[in-house]
Amino acid sequence: MKRIIVVGGGLAGSETALQFADNGWKVTLYEMRPTIMTPAHKTDKFAEVVCSNSFKSVLPTSASGLLKAEMTLMGCKLLDIAQRFKVPAGSALAVDRDKFSDYITNLIYNHKNIKVIREEFTRINDNDIPVVLATGPLTSDNLIKNLQNIIGEKQLYFFDAIAPIIAADSIDYDKVYSKSRYDKGDADYLNCPFTKDEYEQFIEALNNAEKHQAKEFENEFFSQLDFKFYENCTPIEELARRGKDTLRFGVMKPVGLQKEDGKRPYAVVQLRAENKEKTAYNLVGCQTMLKYGEQKRIFRKIPGLENAEFLRYGSIHRNTYLNAPEILNKDLSLKNKNNVYIVGQLSGVEGYVESIFTGMLIYKIIDKKLDNLPAETISGALWNYLTTENDNFQPMNANFGILPPLKTKIKDKKKRKSAYYERAIKALEEKIKKY
Repeated sequence: MKRIIVVGGGLAGSETALQFADNGWKVTLYEMRPTIMTPAHKTDKFAEVVCSNSFKSVLPTSASGLLKAEMTLMGCKLLDIAQRFKVPAGSALAVDRDKFSDYITNLIYNHKNIKVIREEFTRINDNDIPVVLATGPLTSDNLIKNLQNIIGEKQLYFFDAIAPIIAADSIDYDKVYSKSRYDKGDADYLNCPFTKDEYEQFIEALNNAEKHQAKEFENEFFSQLDFKFYENCTPIEELARRGKDTLRFGVMKPVGLQKEDGKRPYAVVQLRAENKEKTAYNLVGCQTMLKYGEQKRIFRKIPGLENAEFLRYGSIHRNTYLNAPEILNKDLSLKNKNNVYIVGQLSGVEGYVESIFTGMLIYKIIDKKLDNLPAETISGALWNYLTTENDNFQPMNANFGILPPLKTKIKDKKKRKSAYYERAIKALEEKIKKY
């Protein structure tokens, strides 16, 4: 009987464990929660969706949509489950986070080929059993130190922020309106419209607000690290400090969000449903490290949220990743210890779906189901990115910029993206026929 150890019960670890277990491997799955909790997790469930509940776009003209299509062709487990528990989110795939993780937790606990051990995995022993580290951006201090001893390379770090969630019945529906940008899909988002004066007061409040430090700064091990953010997760107050118009030309842009009278607000904060019942909403793009009292005071300045009830405040936490091209072989194993494999955000991919992808990929690699993926696919391009020399390695998500150019230039943006999609799916289908 083939055996494997999987460390970490997040999205990547859950996908990894289910892939191996469903294909006859005996899996030992380590998860340190609830014995040791992280600053970001709220439960001990597997595949807990910590930040946004959105898995991004499903449109074939988006890189995220293309990656999902490729993963579906290759037999992804968690994407299929996500479809069962999706909530309205326009052209995006968003999930009811509680039902999603509950289902996966029960599936793993009841799987005949999976043994769950609820304790911290701290030391990588010398043996021949494959070990997949899917410990994510909040890998424990002890395991990081162990990894440092093995690879001899200082890790790279950045910090991540999550957005608040508010109760639906505390929203003023006389001020907000339902609409998806450019009316793409159903009107699944609530929009909080700002006038110029309201927006400027909001920006001023953000600029003068008190913020708190990440808990990791109280830890001697992390106190010497540079304080840096991954750009896609920069706190809203940090964006506001870059200039008064940064937000309204970014996450709060009103373009495509005209009201019924045809007028366009000066700026807009969008709210996305957290569950099918629409009893809770996430403040899109409002990830923050403000103190809780400041969050209540400032986010209640958003039109329609004057009496908002906060079900979860935003917070800041450590997000850790490795310099993958320097330390990983093509099969995602450590160059200095080739029975140890790295997947998920620890490997340097950014995003829920990208993390799930690496969990699916590692099974196909270790079980000799796959030796490469077409460069024309998003999945193949991500794999290549993790294992190709790069002097300025940063976390990477699915995007068309990592694909090789089309043979024929196409000026029309939508047609060009459709051509990327068609080329990738054709190449992947041909690859799949061979294994």
